[in-house]
Amino acid sequence: MAVASWSDRTGVVVLPSGARVRGRPARAPASPADFTLLLVDGPVPEWAWRRVRWPDFWIPLDRADALDALGEALRRAYAGERVEVACRGGIGRTGTALAALAVLDGLPVDRAVTWTRANYHRRAIETPWQRRWLRSLRRPATELPPPNAAGPAG
Repeated sequence: MAVASWSDRTGVVVLPSGARVRGRPARAPASPADFTLLLVDGPVPEWAWRRVRWPDFWIPLDRADALDALGEALRRAYAGERVEVACRGGIGRTGTALAALAVLDGLPVDRAVTWTRANYHRRAIETPWQRRWLRSLRRPATELPPPNAAGPAG
């Protein structure tokens, strides 16, 4: 399996603000990131990372921890860091987390599933409870920069 470099855009989605985040299967080799949000147990990367307890085909076990981790990933992406999200297959949990990042970035929650499937993977967000979890999200008004204000150029 070839290593996906950041220049080839494989798995990279551009959030509404212009910030970029890569989704990938955790087992897929990837070029170094600045931060990885891991949604699976197993090996950790050599760079900064954070793990969220998120069972396969399910939703995060600790909502507050998941939202805090997603907020950290989003703040790092706003700062221009190479941020990635990874789960075992890179589709369900990763797709749900990417959709959550888009909602936290300002995308209307009712467009999150369609947007993620169009911009990341056609089967992203695999279960009804993942879709329901997304519908429960709201963008925190004070914790993150406003959408479209801090996205990196290029």
